[in-house]
Parts: sequence; C-alpha cells; structure tokens
Amino acid sequence: VLAATLTFVGLRDSITYFVAPSDLAQKAQAGQRVRLGGLVVNGTLRRDEAGAMRFAVTDGATQVEVRYVGVLPDLFREGQGVVAEGTWTPGQAFEAERVLAKHDETYMPREVAEALKQRGEWKGEDAP
Repeated sequence: VLAATLTFVGLRDSITYFVAPSDLAQKAQAGQRVRLGGLVVNGTLRRDEAGAMRFAVTDGATQVEVRYVGVLPDLFREGQGVVAEGTWTPGQAFEAERVLAKHDETYMPREVAEALKQRGEWKGEDAP
C-alpha cells in the first residue's frame, strides 16, 4: 500500500492534462501544468519587448494568448494546429515551456481535433 501511494503521489505531479482554450478557466487551476491545444490565430504571432514569442490559440470559441521563450518548431505556422505545454494564471498569458506543431499536412493532435469537432470548427477530412 505504501509503494502504491508513493507511486501515485509521484505520478500525480507529472500528469499533464489537455485543455482547449474554452475549457482553460474551468478545468485548469492557476499554476497547474496543462497542455493547451488549438489553432494559432492568424496575425497574432509577434515578439515582445523581452524577446519572448507571443501568439493566440483558439478553438473557435475562445482565444488564449500564449507566451513562449525559445525557438518555435520549424513547422509552426499561423492557422495551424499547435499544442503548448505550460502553466496558466488567470489574467495573464499562458506561459508555455514547450510548443509542439504538426509534422505534416494531415496531422492534428487528437485532442485538438476533438475540441474543434465539438465546436463545429473542424475542417479536416471527416468534416460534416
């Protein structure tokens, strides 16, 4: 029982939940590590005065500003699917520690695709 408890406590801290921009405020606690997924909003990519990259991610219903210090993946593009892993504090930008972009024209993270389908924003192969 002690080994199982220690394992659970150790794993609890390493679990990262996926959320869509619309669900961020309801499903994520301030400072909790999550994966934010959606589409990069066209025209929002910019570098701030501190040198960090800023862009907005949307699921078609809500936009969340993301701040990322580092080099964005080569395949990162506005209007494309992205997953940003990091922490969020209400009233501030989502602080991404890692940004994942699609690897070819047909790839979209499963969680992002499901969130877009639920909101009627999906434009993939099996779109209604």
